[in-house]
Amino acid sequence: MLSIVESFFIFIAISESILGILGNGFIGLVNCMDCVKNKKFSVIGLLLIGLSTSRIFLIWLIMTDGFVKIFSPHMYNSGKLIEYITYLWVIINHSSIWFASSLSIFYFLKIANFSHRIFLWLKRRINRVIFLLMGLLLVSWLFIFPQIVMIVNDTKMKNRNKTEPLYMAKSDYLTFQFFLNIGVIFLFTLSLIACFLLIISLWRHSRHMQSNVLGLRDPSTEAHVKAVKVLVSFIILFILYFIGLAIEISCFTVPENKLLFIFGVTTAAIYPWGHSLILILGNNKLKQASLKVLQPLMCCWKEKPLRTP
Repeated sequence: MLSIVESFFIFIAISESILGILGNGFIGLVNCMDCVKNKKFSVIGLLLIGLSTSRIFLIWLIMTDGFVKIFSPHMYNSGKLIEYITYLWVIINHSSIWFASSLSIFYFLKIANFSHRIFLWLKRRINRVIFLLMGLLLVSWLFIFPQIVMIVNDTKMKNRNKTEPLYMAKSDYLTFQFFLNIGVIFLFTLSLIACFLLIISLWRHSRHMQSNVLGLRDPSTEAHVKAVKVLVSFIILFILYFIGLAIEISCFTVPENKLLFIFGVTTAAIYPWGHSLILILGNNKLKQASLKVLQPLMCCWKEKPLRTP
């Protein structure tokens, strides 16, 4: 039986999941319609479609895994379910972070101003850079999957004659989590570097505008500020996401603390829907489309006649 506090956090997690599915579904739908309308696929459109799709699957995976562990932990006894969720987690979680990191690098290369030869070379070949990052993602999968399969099979062999839930030594579990998240850490590091360099570019550009007495609200500065907001929000939300995952992982050592685990799930679920909201507010096309959707709803709500007794 769940306590009032546990039920409250589960309600928040479900609300976050619904908002995340709606927000990411909206981003994917708008960009798909834009691609069909223009009869061509842009890099930014493909990144946003891939990001929104992977996050919808990520939300379903987080909530499915969380609810199974909360309400039906015995389903993990056979090891099959945890094996399937582990493999899906590697693919979906890495894909989600890859699309977000690629989007951050795309904003950086498109908007930042540097005179260094390497940056100019990358800026002229922005599409190739995205494909290069995809290659790094595939290489990370080729490195990670054999390690994950080996650890999972070894754990199943050690527990084949046991009827209680699967047991994994603490050192093996930490190694398992390291391989699960090593690719994510690398991609997140690239986003941090892109955000840091973009902030430097904004600072230099602002100083240049001040020295020329042209003000700070020129189009380039506006683009810089919007991109910095999107990147910083991604970093903050991803840190919260990582904290939530760390809390869930720590519950391996304190399996009876159900409230702590539910709090970890709730914290991790903030990232998929929160960043989608930031993307909608920071992208003019998505913002205008959202206003077109919300405006009729607001008009209907305002025009709804009041019932008199």
